[in-house]
This record gives sequence, structure tokens and C-alpha cells, in this order.
Amino acid sequence: MTKARQLFIVFIVGLVFNLHAEPINFLQLRAQYEQTSENWPEPWLEEGVEHSEIGALTEVIFPVENPFTIAKMRLGEALFFDPILSRSGQIACASCHDPDLGWADGRRVSFGHDRQVGQRNAPSIENAALWQSLFWDGRARSLEQQALIPIQAGNEMSLTIYELELKLNSTYQYKQKFKQAFAKEYISAEDVAKALATFQRTIRSRKSDFDFFLLAAKQSDPKRKRVLSQKLTDQALWGMHLFRTKARCINCHSGSLFSDNKFHNIGLTYYKREYEDLGLFNYTGNPADVGKFKTPSLRGVMNTKPWMHNGLFISMAGVINIYNAGGVRILKDENDVFSPETSTLLKPLALTQDEKMALETFLHSITAHPANGPHFSFLPES
Repeated sequence: MTKARQLFIVFIVGLVFNLHAEPINFLQLRAQYEQTSENWPEPWLEEGVEHSEIGALTEVIFPVENPFTIAKMRLGEALFFDPILSRSGQIACASCHDPDLGWADGRRVSFGHDRQVGQRNAPSIENAALWQSLFWDGRARSLEQQALIPIQAGNEMSLTIYELELKLNSTYQYKQKFKQAFAKEYISAEDVAKALATFQRTIRSRKSDFDFFLLAAKQSDPKRKRVLSQKLTDQALWGMHLFRTKARCINCHSGSLFSDNKFHNIGLTYYKREYEDLGLFNYTGNPADVGKFKTPSLRGVMNTKPWMHNGLFISMAGVINIYNAGGVRILKDENDVFSPETSTLLKPLALTQDEKMALETFLHSITAHPANGPHFSFLPES
């Protein structure tokens, strides 16, 4: 059978399916989801997957060894936007994490010192306080640990710890700022990391249409309940239902971050090809981790195009099509211990075109305007 004939049959089958698909009762669907989440329809989960329901962002908790202070946060903010942290004096943290670009950089992959091109797409730092690990391969376990890695990377900011401390200790302005924040005469790299981490913990997503919709369940005033419920259009609400059921997104994109904080292989390792990236394996050295990457947060996802760890996807419709096909199916080569294998969590979904469009609409509904700066909801009321 020719390829053209195969595609024609797939098109006809899809058309027939759409013609005979049961119409959606949006009034009933809305009534189900206007309740608190424990009363929502059961999600479609693979056996063994822990259920963490999608919902509002959880509170930020600052570590005991690095408590929040205004002085420390303002110092971290100044450092974040200052190219003094780079060898060239031209690259700042904000070069790859621009507030106007969803705290990412809008590039396929970032560039750094001497215009060297990196291998991975820069993730947003919105809600970084809620991650259990940082970087696509999870090699940092705290924001304090993460902060110094790009500074030292030769293809990013390319500054040694010695040079970093020397530069800052030679700057009167920073000597004063660090003394105010840490009550120390000498500026250490450890305190640089603490200041940067403190600032990043205050970068929190604004409320999206989805977040406002969640508030409807708590309203006793029918008018206010209706207004908040309508923050999700019928199509977005359908997309949310699909996200939790037929599309099976919730198996990995769960919780308040829309991420399970775990690592999976969706088949985009490009093993032994251009764009090869072994992912989590680079950190653990475990052959079973080849091709696994951290599940990204979907909050604000429509602000951070292009997508995936390598930034190769500029169309969300294309991303959805990958998952609709069950990922890029790669079977392990038993003769090659490093051969990657696509996660069994991914399965063909048989989503219709309308369902795929509804899913994309839902992704827009969990995307708010980028955070415009520090968020202080964690501070006690005076």
C-alpha cells in the first residue's frame, strides 16, 4: 500500500470518527469541574503513577540555611541583571532569563561567552522555588547549587569562583550591599548563590484563567461563581478534561507546577545522530537514564516558545502531535547498553483535530502574562 493511500485511509477514518463522535455536554462538564478537585472526574492514570492533581500554586518555603530578607532579595535581583558575573562583562543571568520573554530567552538554545552556542533550551525561572531539582538533567538539587553552575560554565558566563569573588570584592557598591545582606566584610561565592537563589524564589507566575476558574468552587455568591467559572471557555474546559483523561497528560504533567518533577524519555534523544543529548545519564551515569529529561512545567508554557529540551519545536500543534502519536517510539537495542527506550507511559491517543485544538486552548488558559518581578505573598501581613 502506498504512503499516499495510507494517509487517505487515516483521513477518512478520522473524518468518520468525527462525524459519529458523541457531542460534548458542556453544561454537565462545567458542573463537574465547578466543584472542588476531589469531586472531579477520575483521571486516566497508568498503573503505578502517583496521582497529584493539577491545581493552584503551593506556597514558597525558604530554606532554614537561607532565610528570606529584603536586603538579600534586592541584592540577588541586582546580581541577576548585572553582567559583572560574566568574564566578558556582557552576559547576565537575565540574558537567558528575560522577564519580557517569560523569564526564558525565546531562542532554540542559548548562547554564552564568545557567542558559544549551548545544547539546550533555557527554561523559565518562574516558580523555580517549587522544583525539587534544577536543569533539564536535574544535576542541581537546590537554587543555591544551581546559581553558580552557569557562572562557571565555559560556554555560558565563563568565570571562575576566584575571579567572581575578586571582581565583586573590588566593587564598592557590592561590598556595601553584601555587608547589608550578610553582615560580612568579605564577599563569598556562597553568599552570591544565596542572594541569587533568594531572588529567584520570588519569581512566581501570575494567576492564569485556570487559577481564577479554580476559585469558582469556593464561591457562595452565584454571580461571582459564574464570573469565575467563565474564565475558562467551553473549549478550554474541554481541553482540561482531555488533559486529565483521554490525552493522559496528567500522568506526567501533574500538581501545581503541571510537572511530576520526574524524568522521562519521550524519544527525542537523537541517539548517535545530530542533536544527540543523553539527558539524565550525563548526571547519573546510569544507562537506564539515557534520553530522560525532567518533565517541564506547563505553567506559562505559551510564553516560552520554542519548546522541548533542545528547542526544536516552534509549533504547539506539532508538540501535541508527538504525544498523540505516542511519542517518538524507540525500542531498546539489546546489543547496546546505552541504547535509549521511549517511556511506556506514552501511548497513541487517537485525538481528533478538535480535541487537539481544545488541548492547546487549555494550555493558553494556564498561561498568564509573565511575572513582572518579585512576588511577596509569602511574607506575613504586618
